[in-house]
Amino acid sequence: MASDKLETVSAIRNSEMKYIDEFRDPQLARSLLASIQACSKQPARFMEFCGGHTHAIFRHGLRQMLPPTVELRSGPGCPVCVTANADLDRAIALAKLPGVIMTTFGDMLKVPGSHGSLQTAKAEGADVRIVYSALDALQIARDYPERAVIFLGVGFETTAPTVAASILEAEAGGLSNFYVLSLHKLTPPATRAILDAGEVRLAGIIGPGHVTTVIGSEAWEFLPRDYSVPCAVAGFEPLDILQAVAALVRMFEDGQPAVVNAYPRGVRPEGNRTALGIMHRVFEVSEAEWRGLGCVPASGLVLRPEYVRFDASLTFPVDPGPTREHKGCRCGDVLRGTVDPPDCPLFRHVCTPAHPVGPCMVSDEGACAAWYRYGGADV
Repeated sequence: MASDKLETVSAIRNSEMKYIDEFRDPQLARSLLASIQACSKQPARFMEFCGGHTHAIFRHGLRQMLPPTVELRSGPGCPVCVTANADLDRAIALAKLPGVIMTTFGDMLKVPGSHGSLQTAKAEGADVRIVYSALDALQIARDYPERAVIFLGVGFETTAPTVAASILEAEAGGLSNFYVLSLHKLTPPATRAILDAGEVRLAGIIGPGHVTTVIGSEAWEFLPRDYSVPCAVAGFEPLDILQAVAALVRMFEDGQPAVVNAYPRGVRPEGNRTALGIMHRVFEVSEAEWRGLGCVPASGLVLRPEYVRFDASLTFPVDPGPTREHKGCRCGDVLRGTVDPPDCPLFRHVCTPAHPVGPCMVSDEGACAAWYRYGGADV
């Protein structure tokens, strides 16, 4: 049977493959694609939560290889993209305060807020610096003890533990000029919000690989339990993604939803307990505002009371002014999976990587950037 063939290919891959180039093996890819073709009888739409998956899917041409019964739809898996305009406006206002050094990942620099971006604030004289980790920001705080150094904490569960570690290190070192603006988001509640909204019918979820190395595959058990939706956690090589799709097709066709770990070399059922311990030591769960989703309960991270002295939003209250959404931009719809980027009237004509209107065109993990770069002129 087709499902048996899928299981055989997966078993061979998991037991024998050790090197990255093996996860790009054309012969194994053809075997998986043939198995998916043989097994897939009903139309099925799967959502990849992670923007890294979206870019990998496009880069390797996987959409075109899959049978017409299988549709892949991008989700909200880009932390830069889901940052609400109001939060970005606050970060820009903080960056403009006298004596402040705003540190941020490079993707955030060009994201348009209501009335500008961190890049425009920098051009107007704000001290905005790109860093590669929160620890880089911590070093800047040591180098400039007379300045307030704010780290813009944007990311999912993958980056939150490193930010928590930087706060613990700042506390241990007695740094009084290091602050964090926490805009961290938690991924499972956002997936719940999409399913609860019912705007897009999904037959399965491709679980985010990097996030799940931290939270563990068990964190997705609510999908088959509460929604009867299967989940397959995937890595970022072609065979990783194809194996996840194969598992989702099999579970969908058999009517037996479960959680499959198709990324065993990186993901454990329980996740990374050390990282989770550090994260929960410093942060507590709160509601959070998501672009496209609105306020999602229990989907954000704020500093615990014992660490609030590092909270930039409390230490430096600012009024960023009224929030404005950019007319015609459909980033929010793209992030919910209700449309594809070419459905936006601004895509490619007005909104481009050189002149982005929305964050989905800015970020290296944005769905619009993937469609623009790999989708071809016909989209």
